[in-house]
Amino acid sequence: MFDIQEHLKQLPEQPGVYIMKDAFDNVIYVGKAVVLKNRVRQYFQSSKNHSSKVKSMVKNIRSFEYIITDSETEALILECNLIKRYKPKYNVLLRDDKTYPYIKVTTNEDFPRVIKVRKVAKDKAKYFGPYTNITAVNDTLEVIRDTYPIRTCKIDIDRAIKNKMRPCLNYHIKKCMGPCTGKVSKEEYRQMIDEVIMCLSGKEEKLVEILTEKMQKCAADFRFEEAAVYRDKIKSLEEMVQKQKIDTNTLDLNQDIIAMARANNEACVQIFFVRNGKIVGREHFILEGVMDSSRESILGSFAKQFYMEQEYIPKEIIIEDEIEDQGILEDILTAKKGQKVVIRVPQKGEKKSLVEMVRKNALEYLEKFSDMNKRKYEKSIGALEELKNLLELEELPIRIESFDISNIQGVDSIGSMVVYTNGKKDKKEYRRYKIKTVIGPNDYDSMAEILERRIKHGNLPDLILLDGGKGQVGAVRKVFDRYGIDIPLWGMYKDDKHRTKGLINETREIELSKTSNLYRFVAGIQEEVHNYAITYHRSLRDKKLTKSELDNIPGVGDKRKKALLAKFKTLEGIKNATLEELEDTETMNSTVAEKVYDFFREKEQGL
Repeated sequence: MFDIQEHLKQLPEQPGVYIMKDAFDNVIYVGKAVVLKNRVRQYFQSSKNHSSKVKSMVKNIRSFEYIITDSETEALILECNLIKRYKPKYNVLLRDDKTYPYIKVTTNEDFPRVIKVRKVAKDKAKYFGPYTNITAVNDTLEVIRDTYPIRTCKIDIDRAIKNKMRPCLNYHIKKCMGPCTGKVSKEEYRQMIDEVIMCLSGKEEKLVEILTEKMQKCAADFRFEEAAVYRDKIKSLEEMVQKQKIDTNTLDLNQDIIAMARANNEACVQIFFVRNGKIVGREHFILEGVMDSSRESILGSFAKQFYMEQEYIPKEIIIEDEIEDQGILEDILTAKKGQKVVIRVPQKGEKKSLVEMVRKNALEYLEKFSDMNKRKYEKSIGALEELKNLLELEELPIRIESFDISNIQGVDSIGSMVVYTNGKKDKKEYRRYKIKTVIGPNDYDSMAEILERRIKHGNLPDLILLDGGKGQVGAVRKVFDRYGIDIPLWGMYKDDKHRTKGLINETREIELSKTSNLYRFVAGIQEEVHNYAITYHRSLRDKKLTKSELDNIPGVGDKRKKALLAKFKTLEGIKNATLEELEDTETMNSTVAEKVYDFFREKEQGL
């Protein structure tokens, strides 16, 4: 057995990562420390200064592990990787799996292409982005391809020239210069690519000046068709510049601007992506499990989890507040980028104003959907808070599991489990159980069986609700006592009209007000677990109907089986049918009817 106090004495005075686990060896928290001995011991000392979240976590710790690292920097990287791997219950988690598109100019090729990609490779090509708006990427590519006849194919140009391959349609409609024809020099093609790179590098204004000079020269030489081509290019570029323009001189670098708003147990982090002085996109991110966490901690968790996953790191990150491990994160990102990365917290001036603008956008996101969020909150976290107070629970029941037993006419008993996480259905966690040890319709013993099987899988919930009354609660309580489990356990009982009425355990009975959010929440759980059980039971019953002794009779397929069951209702009815009645059944013929008749007679005689 793991002796926490003994293992605390053995902790090293070195940097590293610690991993907290519950009674079933599930990882519930991952943290890093400059000195493991000091940091980990803090959790098990006086709890008066601990937040309710930390108190709840410590109560569930049954063991811990640690990994020694050479530096705090290595510890931070390992911490981020382990959080991503385990998604611990008590860590602030960034719920995001987005990959952002980039525009790639394949300058590693003799005749480069301009394409959209999702990853940045070390292949000597040029990458621009990331773009958070896929429409913006597509629009930019469309403007470039309409303006410049760049090849889009992947063919080997040298081989195409050597084999004198015919050029594709794009060449004939003047959408491609046709380097595969051998009539275009690398220098001429590269001049066009250089203009594209200028455009993507945020130097559209300079490019417009160059194109304007060329247009004017063509017009002066009476080459009006060529002048019109330059005119159209200029118009497209000016439209693209106008979309990206912002009234400030501050945006002269590649920057990310980050700010946050929070409400209830969620935080919204807004980030504006600035590339070459232009805002190329913005994105919001939702972080969960932020209750009792400081702004410093929330923003720090976001920055670490977000930037560890990004292909592209900007030169400067402007953030609303100081964050945890700011200096270490700067060092890590600098190493990752290969050049200095700075995290700044502006106190005044235009950068401060930009951060405030981003913060307002984050707040607007929450407020814009405030009515919807409020309703969702009342149905979920709000209902959990009511439940916590009503049942006198120590902590908010983040994970609730509900169980029901179903049988039809006393046979085929099955159990079902539905799960609510943060007050919302968590369908990927639902489970179904075939009753294995109980004979006949015994709901109490059946409920005890599935709960015993459930607790052996670990990762136990904060609250269990059974579809039933005192009998079911008592049967399960005996199982819990046998295993030393202490989880709040209540039954959801119904009135004479079979509608949800209230909650009950061994000592208390609570009738719920039918007009309350809590009533709707509990009734919804009871209906969900009941319907889930019934659906499973019907599927098993239907399978039984489709598999019977008739499958063993040659010549009896699905159609004849259905026809026989439709006419005689049961297998017993088919067994007792006369040969003439079998022959008279739809889809049957005399040969197959005789086989069915003989099959059951031979079986009775033991042949």
